[in-house]
Amino acid sequence: MSTDHDPRALIRYALFGLALTVALLWATYLVRDALLLIYISTLVAIGFGPIVTAIEKRRLAGRHRLPRWAAILVIYVILIGSIVAVGIMIVPPLVEQARDFWTELPALVRRGQQWLIDRGLLSQQISPREAFEQTAGGRTDAVGTVVGAIWGFVGGLFGLITILILAFYFLVDSDSIVRTFVRLFPRSERRRVEDACRRISTKVSAWLAGQLFLAGIIGASAAVGLWLLGVPYFYVLALIAGVGEMIPVVGPILAAVPAVAVALSVSPSMALFVALFFLIQQQFENHVLVPKVMERQVGVSAVVVIIALLIGGSLLGIVGAILAVPTAAILHVLFQELVPDASSS
Repeated sequence: MSTDHDPRALIRYALFGLALTVALLWATYLVRDALLLIYISTLVAIGFGPIVTAIEKRRLAGRHRLPRWAAILVIYVILIGSIVAVGIMIVPPLVEQARDFWTELPALVRRGQQWLIDRGLLSQQISPREAFEQTAGGRTDAVGTVVGAIWGFVGGLFGLITILILAFYFLVDSDSIVRTFVRLFPRSERRRVEDACRRISTKVSAWLAGQLFLAGIIGASAAVGLWLLGVPYFYVLALIAGVGEMIPVVGPILAAVPAVAVALSVSPSMALFVALFFLIQQQFENHVLVPKVMERQVGVSAVVVIIALLIGGSLLGIVGAILAVPTAAILHVLFQELVPDASSS
């Protein structure tokens, strides 16, 4: 008797398929951190791909071309050198200013508390230590918070190194990886898949260029604004603002903290104006600059960019906000391939 239409056999197959699906989803959940690192490494490799190809095609001494691995190392050296140079420019002035600010902190706290007491918003003055213990929930919790922050920083550093290493190997073997991926499709569809991969690479590279462009705009405007407000070390603080622009959502907020602290060491009114300046800049950046620049660079509408940032930030926080726009660009290309426009057919 044939079992093709046996209800019990169909139920067994359905249960087996459901169990296999659940097992695969659970395994994916367990290795989600590794998959996220792989995905970020892939995006980095795709973004640097055209730059690597351009460097690779340049001839040395008129004859020989630079090996692909050497072209990748050139980019890495430039990237790491830039980070080190930024650190050298930022750290010494910030340390000096932080020392001055820490010296003036008790007086600033007393003046601020007295202002609150005069207006009936605070009953009595409390010491900075008492305020810290009340906020942190005690000595033990404070120590745990510090240890957790240090551990998170170390983990992030190792994650960054892993991403750079994986991206290096992805870039070295990019041609073979793409060829292997294309061979998974029927011959009639391979040219179409290659074209989709090429467009994805172009969009992700455009996203990376757009991020650098936004960082330049924010850094330049912050330098001008802080200079006009008379804030010390405005060039260093503007550099921090430009770097913070590379981190969506919280990056501009974190970049504003040193500027407000430096301005507070001068006068409370200057700190207020600096805070207002960064607030206006951030609102303009979030609602006008980022959507428009990404729409022009990546080819994704401003509405999609805003929605992608909201969803990415809600799902994965800072990492999700960083990955939102390139992921939206990839999905846009896939949507165009899977759902072609009827008017163009």
